[in-house]
Amino acid sequence: MSIETEGSADIEPTVTDEHSDVTTLDDEGDIAADYIEELLDITDLDGDIDIDTRDGRVYISVNSEQNSNLRVLSKTDTVQALQELTRIAVQTKTGRFSRLILDVGGSREARQAELTVLVDRAIDKLEEGAASAALPPMSSYERKLVHDIVAERGFVSESNGEGRERHTVITRS
Repeated sequence: MSIETEGSADIEPTVTDEHSDVTTLDDEGDIAADYIEELLDITDLDGDIDIDTRDGRVYISVNSEQNSNLRVLSKTDTVQALQELTRIAVQTKTGRFSRLILDVGGSREARQAELTVLVDRAIDKLEEGAASAALPPMSSYERKLVHDIVAERGFVSESNGEGRERHTVITRS
């Protein structure tokens, strides 16, 4: 198992108002990587962990050989659950909420492709005359990706609903 860190050398420490303690994205990434590494060891799964920081977030990627047993963890729901557990582990150690993003075996890229298809279908409905098109509920990160895709296509989107029912509605600009 190897852990690599990219793009985080220039991140300055931030002071949290709630706890008045100094934490860094590097620390968050290290804590998350340690947690994932321990999980992989316990489950006897092979994977290399990469840590990247950008846009005020830590991105943890777990990858392995094509024939690896890691694919058992790469389903969207499983990755989201592992991401939440990892965020809790980081929060327990740092005392502050983590916005880290976890990718296992390219699951994020696959999910982005699925979201692109959903957006394209919704836009087709708009072009056929619908006033708006609602997508199914999804996580805040997925909604952000959808908003970006929609904007690239020249349409407008907004999130509606609360909690687990929060979803994106697309309209013409």
